[in-house]
Amino acid sequence: MAKKRLNKRQARIEREKRLKRRKRKRLAIIFIELLILAGLGVVAYGMFVMDKMDTTTLNKSDLKVYKSTGDYTNIALFGLDSREGELDGGVQSDCIMIASINNKTNEVKLVSVFRDTLLKVGDEKYGKANSAYNIGGPTDAIALLNRNLDMDIEKYISVNFNVMADIVDDIGGIEVDMTEEEVEWTNQYCGETAAVVGRAPHSTLSGSGVQKLDGVQAVSYARIRYTAGMDFKRTQRQRIVLEKIVKKAQEANVITLNNIINSVMPQISTNLTAGNMLALAAHAKDYKLGEMSGFPFEVTTCEKVKGHKGSYATAVGLEKNVSELHQFLFGKENYEPSKTVQDISDEIIYMTGVDPETYKETTDYTYKSGGEDTAQKSDDKNE
Repeated sequence: MAKKRLNKRQARIEREKRLKRRKRKRLAIIFIELLILAGLGVVAYGMFVMDKMDTTTLNKSDLKVYKSTGDYTNIALFGLDSREGELDGGVQSDCIMIASINNKTNEVKLVSVFRDTLLKVGDEKYGKANSAYNIGGPTDAIALLNRNLDMDIEKYISVNFNVMADIVDDIGGIEVDMTEEEVEWTNQYCGETAAVVGRAPHSTLSGSGVQKLDGVQAVSYARIRYTAGMDFKRTQRQRIVLEKIVKKAQEANVITLNNIINSVMPQISTNLTAGNMLALAAHAKDYKLGEMSGFPFEVTTCEKVKGHKGSYATAVGLEKNVSELHQFLFGKENYEPSKTVQDISDEIIYMTGVDPETYKETTDYTYKSGGEDTAQKSDDKNE
């Protein structure tokens, strides 16, 4: 009898063990299902976000892609002078940047191409860098960068005025150290900027030093070109604003980032796919903003350009500047530019007379990135 009771007890214990094992197994299956659902949710949300954007497909053969730069992802960033929300062409690109991501170290370097730089904008046409987007949208704008700079850019992101204002407001503003002259010009621009981005009139800033800027003020600050340094300094201000945005966004919580995504995505044009976006997002917290610079590294203004009217930012030797660009972005010492770049460089020397071998500072303004500004002239205040 006692043996029978023992057998029943052992059987009950075995049943309980089997139930616990089944329960643990079921919990594990549920946990795995939740992970799968979460993953699908991320993908679905990424697809939902992508659906909000103005996504395009570009023909690679039209982009003038040069040979691969190796372990780098290079993306063109265009800030458009779009008052009516145009994103696909017919407007000038006020801001032209190359974001170069080192896929091994996650370091991101930024280069601003001065918008008035004299470059080859078509197969047989020379003009200002910002005219390429106006002529042929993102395709021609990317082709300009690849053709003149030996780049392998295939992806781009274009935004209008509103995007920067929305992002800065969503992250609670940014702090920028400003001169009195910059404060004065920012205040002057705020009225027009507020009207363009649909905001109420703004209170004015005062004094020099660190200022907390909202969206309209940040955009206005980034648009200034009439202080000493003109457009060369404007591109520097644009990089400062972008750097401040990136740092605050990396510290933002999920709700803030979600607000940014929902407000910004409908105002973006890009050919990044959902997969591209998710791959970039996966490393977002790991990206480190590295060095930033303007391009050309050594540049001057030139008022007398054969066959052209107006003032042009002119590289003091495009070939030499492109060599320096590849060293700056990719660490390639003594980079030899392509025959295409050499020919463009020679043509610009012929058109402007600005020859790096014999050049003397005889024009209105000369700028060396990271160096000293050697002369200033701001009489021409026509944008």
